Amino acid sequence: MSALASAARNGRGSLQARLLATVLGVVSAVWLVVGVATWLDTEHEVGELLDAHMSQAASLLVSLPLTELTRLNLTETPTLHEYQPKVVFQVWHGSELVVRSGTAPSQAMAPARALGFSNPMIDGQPWRVFSTPGLDEHVVIHVGEQDTARADVVWASLRSVIWPMALALPLLALAVWGAVRWAVKPLRELGQQVSHRQPDAAAPLPLADVPLEAQPLVHELNRLFDRTASLIHAERRFTADAAHELRTPIAAIRMQAQVAQGALDDDERNEALAATLQGCDRATRLVTQLLQLARLEAETGLGSTASADTRTPVEACLMQVIGDLLPVARRRQQRLEVLPQAAPVRPCPAPEALVAVLLRNLLDNALRYSPDHATVRVQTQSLATGGARLTVEDSGPGLSEPHLARLGERFFRVVGNQQPGSGLGWSIITRLAALYGLTVQLGRSESLGGLRVDVEWV
Repeated sequence: MSALASAARNGRGSLQARLLATVLGVVSAVWLVVGVATWLDTEHEVGELLDAHMSQAASLLVSLPLTELTRLNLTETPTLHEYQPKVVFQVWHGSELVVRSGTAPSQAMAPARALGFSNPMIDGQPWRVFSTPGLDEHVVIHVGEQDTARADVVWASLRSVIWPMALALPLLALAVWGAVRWAVKPLRELGQQVSHRQPDAAAPLPLADVPLEAQPLVHELNRLFDRTASLIHAERRFTADAAHELRTPIAAIRMQAQVAQGALDDDERNEALAATLQGCDRATRLVTQLLQLARLEAETGLGSTASADTRTPVEACLMQVIGDLLPVARRRQQRLEVLPQAAPVRPCPAPEALVAVLLRNLLDNALRYSPDHATVRVQTQSLATGGARLTVEDSGPGLSEPHLARLGERFFRVVGNQQPGSGLGWSIITRLAALYGLTVQLGRSESLGGLRVDVEWV
């Protein structure tokens, strides 16, 4: 019992042990309170009853005249009850002891003027004494009883109550143990189900036999299992995607390296080395995009949400990204336009690094899939609803409706497009939008004729 109580106090051990310690502790406390209350109530009632008997005996003695009391011979009175010697009386006439019972003390059990009940010490023993005047005004009658006799009567009265209660306590503890063990059985079975699950198992735990109090826990466990399965799936998909997509640029780099190795003149060697560098750049860009996509999928799988404190001003980030991409646009004689904004726009609810990833992928796709001499236009503006919008549009060929519907699929590219790429840029954009609550809308640019992308946030 003490071990159970210690486990409950320290918050350690099983739930069953804590429940047993708590319930048995409460039952024991209630049992103790009931026992004490029963003892005090019985002691009071027995005392009242014995006081009534003493006053009844005194009233019988009061009804006898003094002459008859003096003729009583009580020294050889037979003992009719085991408690009889402990109940005595005295009759005093002034300072003279007229008569007393055989076991009564010779000294006065109470002062002559101490009428009613009193609790004197006689020969070192506690007594309960009732004193009352007789028919003669000089006569005082004392009826007394030893407190030990009263205690024996109280204990005899309580014995029939205490023994059943004492026997019932261990039986009650056993019944409580069985009831608690039966009540927590579904939790034990749930723990066994969780311990026997495979690490990559995605099936939810059943809620049919789970107690209502544990159903929120099981619900959250199922959500955790689902997120974990998503992370495992994303990791496996990332590994497969990386192996599949890196095979082509690595093979191209190897081929160009072999060409450079076997070149007969400097021009052929330089051309092969330049192609090797382009292949390295393509592989580097592909790895970067794969890592970005894997990170976003991991955060989405963990149920991450945008923090209200994580907001990035778009204007400064946009200028930095345009500065990085401007040399690329100049090589193809493309024009990057940034339309002025009427007022500062609401910051984007994403970290600065991811806002830069979003802008870089939007502008890089617009430049990459637009022809030479094309125009790419960027504009930020505030909305009447309190949010903001980023618009990127180009003068390229745009996309058909079927292609727009598939945009954002991993490794999807429009057939016939000769520009190098892996099709991961739009996957990164859609993942960012899902993670930070951004709205992405696609359509055709009315002013430039190509693709128009609107990204909105609040």
